[in-house]
Amino acid sequence: MEVILRNLFQSLGKSHTAVKLARRYGLKFGASRFVAGESIDTAIRAVRRLNEDGRMATLDHLGEFVSTEEEANESAAMCIQTLEAIAAAKVKSNLSLKLTSLGLDLSKILCMNNMRRILDCAARHGSFVRIDMEDYAHCQTSLDIYHQLREEYDNVGIVIQAYLYRTEQDIEDLNRVNANLRLVKGAYKESPKVAFPAKKDVDDNFLKIIKRHMLNGNYTAVASHDPAIIRETVAFIKENGITNERFEFQMLYGIAEDLQKQLVNEGYRVRVYVPYGIDWFGYFMRRLAERPANVWFVLKNMFK
Repeated sequence: MEVILRNLFQSLGKSHTAVKLARRYGLKFGASRFVAGESIDTAIRAVRRLNEDGRMATLDHLGEFVSTEEEANESAAMCIQTLEAIAAAKVKSNLSLKLTSLGLDLSKILCMNNMRRILDCAARHGSFVRIDMEDYAHCQTSLDIYHQLREEYDNVGIVIQAYLYRTEQDIEDLNRVNANLRLVKGAYKESPKVAFPAKKDVDDNFLKIIKRHMLNGNYTAVASHDPAIIRETVAFIKENGITNERFEFQMLYGIAEDLQKQLVNEGYRVRVYVPYGIDWFGYFMRRLAERPANVWFVLKNMFK
């Protein structure tokens, strides 16, 4: 049943029709637990609440299925508006974004131009931008763009997914450019030809790349809600004398709140990924696919 639900949610998240319906009806069925509203104002308020109890944030203006140059430019403009709102509010937050929302599927040149506009704005405000990794079809192109941008900018990082077979080699390549990496397990449905199908193999690879990247001395964002992964990472940090300035833990908005606060109380840096915007549906479906137990939360909200 869990596999069936996961496949269902992943398919719905890629449905243009479902996304259009979700835009029309707004945040429904408990999605507001995972998405900090549809406007930048509500997102900034959410970040301020996180900051008040010691947590940092990274804001992501959700945007999927960009099909025209105008839509890509509008998405870039929203990223810039987000950076300016962060600076104006003086909150502790970075920016996360997806290259497809900036026109990657239309033109690499268009995407690069939008990225430069965003990174120039971030540099003016002393801010940092994280490129989210998407599905396997976009992996190599995303890495190529990141390597190119690193030749021009210091304030840009990228996400690496532990469930891909290629990840260990990608980590080695990225360490050559002193990459600031957000390490995750991975949330997209991928073929066993390119990704580990078994959870244990993903977990083992996740811990391997966390340790390898930390030992290489480059900044590491460990993105996980898995207590076992976090416990082993904390033990490794202590054993190797890795200082707090070299890493942080990252979690998703609305998930594992108690664990987030516990880590803050123990003196660790914690950053919460805070998505917002009208294109919330695909993101929401991926969260349900990752943990179908969240479905019970959704069902309860449907009948309220």
